[in-house]
Amino acid sequence: MPTVTAPPIDIGIPEAQRARIAEGLGRVLADSTVLYAKTHGFHWNVTGPMFNTLHLMFMEQYTELWNALDVIAERIRALGHVAPFGGSTYSGLSSIPETHGVPAALAMVRELVEGHEAVARTIRSVISLADEANDQPTADLLTQRLQIHEKTAWMLRSLLEE
Repeated sequence: MPTVTAPPIDIGIPEAQRARIAEGLGRVLADSTVLYAKTHGFHWNVTGPMFNTLHLMFMEQYTELWNALDVIAERIRALGHVAPFGGSTYSGLSSIPETHGVPAALAMVRELVEGHEAVARTIRSVISLADEANDQPTADLLTQRLQIHEKTAWMLRSLLEE
């Protein structure tokens, strides 16, 4: 049986630009994965008077993040690159620090605000690459993600106000 070779990718974005965008999306994926894991861990371990509220809120947030991971990774693949994976890879790519120990409930909220803001900053750094390449699908994906992270940070931040 003859070997079939896939044709080169020709979507109107040169390889060098696709590579830069995919690298940036890899950082968004890493930030999102680390934030997902942190949010899920906080969901499991939150205690105190706000337990029920935070437990349910964190579940909504980690579910939304989980669903986003596939969309981000698939965009990287559509650009012709391998989506990064693995804990040490994500640790090296992510701008979100790992949590040590189990923080108090409001400290968890504060860490999640910081995490969502970190993802927003990473996204902003990649949107410009997508815009320069006329890559509307990536720009659209990132714009949607940015709205979600900024809204979630605002909602979490409101819990910290007196």
